Amino acid sequence: MDLFEIQRKERLKKDSPLAERLKPRTLEEYVGQEHILAPGKLLWRAIRADRITSIILYGPPGTGKTSLARIIANTTKSNFVQLNAVTSGVKDLKEVIKEAKNQLGMYDKRTILFLDEIHRFNKAQQDGLLPSVEKGTLILIGATTENPFFQVNNALISRSMLFELQPLNKGHIKVIVQKAIEDKERGLGSYNINLQDEAIDFLGSVAGGDARRALNALELAALTTERSEDGRINIDIQGIRECMQKKPINYDKDGDYHYDVISAFIKSMRGSDPDAVLHYLARMLYAGEDPVFIARRIVIAASEDVGNANPNALVVANNAAQAVQFIGMPEAKIILAQAATYIALSPKSNGSYVGIKRALSDIENGEIGQVPVHLKDKSYKGAKKLGHGLGYLYPHSYPNNYVKQQYMPDELEGRVYYELSDNGQEKKIKEMLKRLKEKE
Repeated sequence: MDLFEIQRKERLKKDSPLAERLKPRTLEEYVGQEHILAPGKLLWRAIRADRITSIILYGPPGTGKTSLARIIANTTKSNFVQLNAVTSGVKDLKEVIKEAKNQLGMYDKRTILFLDEIHRFNKAQQDGLLPSVEKGTLILIGATTENPFFQVNNALISRSMLFELQPLNKGHIKVIVQKAIEDKERGLGSYNINLQDEAIDFLGSVAGGDARRALNALELAALTTERSEDGRINIDIQGIRECMQKKPINYDKDGDYHYDVISAFIKSMRGSDPDAVLHYLARMLYAGEDPVFIARRIVIAASEDVGNANPNALVVANNAAQAVQFIGMPEAKIILAQAATYIALSPKSNGSYVGIKRALSDIENGEIGQVPVHLKDKSYKGAKKLGHGLGYLYPHSYPNNYVKQQYMPDELEGRVYYELSDNGQEKKIKEMLKRLKEKE
């Protein structure tokens, strides 16, 4: 590489975005992910010892997946190759595998392939990696923002170690921002920036765990804020707020976060926590979730988790679902909030849910039996000759509109599917049924 090329690369490096320039080069510079990278942890030891095996890094944007790959590239003695699944294809993959075989055969040197956005590779492309990973021709480091159990071939997952990266917390973001302000070599240290404490706190709170987003906002604020008379760039919370714009939410309507949030929403209703219910509802609405989808989940919860402990819950939920379609956003959020909190605060029973599961299980296992003769239809001509309906006792002809008789098939007589709880309306129903039984 000649002097001109070196100077060109250095110039491009200086002109690159702050988030790119400030990416950690060593484990000591890396911030966050202590659950996998604290001293002594497995991945920390593997990087230190240069004993990397095939791994898959999974987590939301801005959590340091690419930075980890770069650290490995800086510490390993192996040949390191980087591809992006968006811009690379089978041809690129074949070339990497061919060179990896040459490196291993001629120089006994391993090749580490970092494949960013591995979920973008289709099944056939992922299958193309498998033989080389199995034979040890190359070591794969795959990075993905999608749940690998949904997007990556099981065969690759079974041959790799999986590490989930968590969104950075407020403290991590503040450390990275402070470093960016002080670093004169790669950061903004030469800009003489005065970033107010409340502005730093705001960055840490609204970055959504994404260091890249926080650094981009900081850089934009630094480049667009005029210097004061003393030559300093004073950045307050309003300046950062304008550069941050809308807070990002890790919520993909077709991906893993979508299912995690809706799961938490449903479980919070089931768990009678109205505050958590409103939190997850707000999270979905903020991210643009379809309010009709949310309304359907509330209707299901009204029946599955509340049931006859409060039969009115289903009425409220169903009316809310209709109102949401009639009203639309943004006012629909009020209707959803009312219905969801009503479900959360209702007495709970999953008796209907458990009961139908038990009944279906018997049906699936063949324990059906015959409908008792006295319950069979006798409305058609000839039914009487077959004895259908003979001996049926009409409940309304008896006190309390109840009379004891067999309703279950002989094979299932005495089987209990629906167990009434002692919650809400079900307790009253249970007591009523007990009184009827006592009078038999």
